[in-house]
Amino acid sequence: MSETVEILAVGDFIPAAALPGDAGSDLRASEALVLGPGARATVGTGLRVALPRGFAAFVVPRSGLASKHGITIVNSPGTVDAGYRGEIRVTLLNTDSTEPFVIEVGDRIAQLIVLPVSSPVFIPVDRLPESHRGTGGFGSTGKGAIGQGVGSAS
Repeated sequence: MSETVEILAVGDFIPAAALPGDAGSDLRASEALVLGPGARATVGTGLRVALPRGFAAFVVPRSGLASKHGITIVNSPGTVDAGYRGEIRVTLLNTDSTEPFVIEVGDRIAQLIVLPVSSPVFIPVDRLPESHRGTGGFGSTGKGAIGQGVGSAS
């Protein structure tokens, strides 16, 4: 079940989903530039939004640009908080080592996904409750045999 969320937006290119039911709405470049091989640049969209309280927007790469041209976003996902009113800019990276990538005004360069978010309240404690993973760190679930619970507190 999906809900419609109204987002106030100012800019020459108002985001829109390419197809009904798409999770992301296309962000378009408001400036032209050439992104050289291995280069990165922050590209303006000219877009400013007012998200409702309890929501955030996340700027993510377009899969077609990534697979066909090696274009990705350096800080993906980029987070747009509900209180932010500045221009949404996208830091693109050309991962291709030989081909430059040309961006024209109006080109679709990223997607914006709007999601509800909670407002956490962090509570300081002396110790945390036990879990199956325990204190196993990054990549700890890939070690050992299935069901052995490597890193678990058993």
